[in-house]
Amino acid sequence: MAYGNFYTPLEQFEISIFRPLGIFGLDFSFTNTSLYLMLTAIALLSVYGFGVYEATLIPSRWQSVIEMVYKFVLDMIKQQVGNKGLQYFPFLFLIFNFILFSNLLGLLPFGFTTTGHVIITFTLAFSINLGLVFIGFMHHGIKFLKLFVPSDAPVFLLPLIVVIEVVSYCLRTFSLSIRLFANMMAGHTLLHILCSFIVAFLQSSLPFLGLLPFVLVLAVIGLELGIAFLQAYVFTILVCIYLNDSVNLH
Repeated sequence: MAYGNFYTPLEQFEISIFRPLGIFGLDFSFTNTSLYLMLTAIALLSVYGFGVYEATLIPSRWQSVIEMVYKFVLDMIKQQVGNKGLQYFPFLFLIFNFILFSNLLGLLPFGFTTTGHVIITFTLAFSINLGLVFIGFMHHGIKFLKLFVPSDAPVFLLPLIVVIEVVSYCLRTFSLSIRLFANMMAGHTLLHILCSFIVAFLQSSLPFLGLLPFVLVLAVIGLELGIAFLQAYVFTILVCIYLNDSVNLH
């Protein structure tokens, strides 16, 4: 949506349809979201394929980076879930890298941030939490419901406590999705606003004043790079903590 000579900060999150497609009344149009999800998958396959191609006992620099990420996620699972959680390592490793690469691709010039849309993050968080419920019942059967009944709680407060625990468990989906979406959206909006200041100063009679917002843009980009990794880490470690509840029934 244009305003004067500039676009609004939220313009960068607008979904554009490249090729409309409807099947049985359902919309399967190819959009910029679809494009960047494909680019994320290609980037993942390319980076890790190149990193492990002709892997050697003495790793190259690129192979060392890949192994560091591998060990980082592996240690995270061991610390939070224990050895029982290692069977879920491939999925958690993929989740970490998917969020990380999606965040980083969104920082490219004229890029599109898929994790800046709550429908993407909510779908991801909801499917994960639904899977954790299935994992809980798979490991413990009906005893999994003990997760919502504290053993040392007063009997007369149990109905209220159970309701609170169930609601709290369901709110995990919203906390996971909104945290990631809000951080990505806020950072990119701030970058857009600062860039618009640079353009405005360059078009004014005092173009040298654009140096200050330019320095701020560089600082914010550095901050966003850190946040891209941090949000992938926070999302993954929270999933590990929730997985610990399902596997070990804490």
